Amino acid sequence: MGSASRSEYLDGQILIAMPGMEDQRFARSLVYMCAHSSEGAMGIILNQLAPQVSFEDLLVQLDVIPGKDPIRLPSLARRMRVHHGGPVETGRGFVLHSSDYFIENATLPIDDTISLTTTLEILKAIADGRGPSEALLALGYAGWPPGQLETEIQTNAWLHCEADNSLVFDADVETKYDRALRKIGIDIGMLSREAGHA
Repeated sequence: MGSASRSEYLDGQILIAMPGMEDQRFARSLVYMCAHSSEGAMGIILNQLAPQVSFEDLLVQLDVIPGKDPIRLPSLARRMRVHHGGPVETGRGFVLHSSDYFIENATLPIDDTISLTTTLEILKAIADGRGPSEALLALGYAGWPPGQLETEIQTNAWLHCEADNSLVFDADVETKYDRALRKIGIDIGMLSREAGHA
């Protein structure tokens, strides 16, 4: 069959978990695909918040800002919430951000508008007001070994749609799933097993 063409890969797209997703870690989740190739796939869940950790607390824990001084953070840093990015490496931070910020040898451009950076430097930049204009911090990521994601898509575990900045960066986490489905013309009531329609 030959190698898969580049268009078969989903870098820069958003996976949408089908309502019948059996893996509860991904129930009603949206996953922004950071990398997808014949070697596997890696993405960040966009619509699950990390329990009991705030961005300010994390900055203090990492010694980015002092804990005893009044915290005066710029607007983006005050708005940021910490997301649960997936079940792999949950102690490690991943920042999806607008492409107006770049660190040499540390930032991975995913498409024209979104990049990924995993160094502490980006958190310092956000706290200082010199970071990207938009950002999402996640602890952990979703990963698939070679062929697994393709199999899951073939068994209808996932749909996918084009990414846009509102689905990636919007703070309205609770509505992202329904908005992603609407983006591809699907009403959740028509998909749900509980709807009772044949």
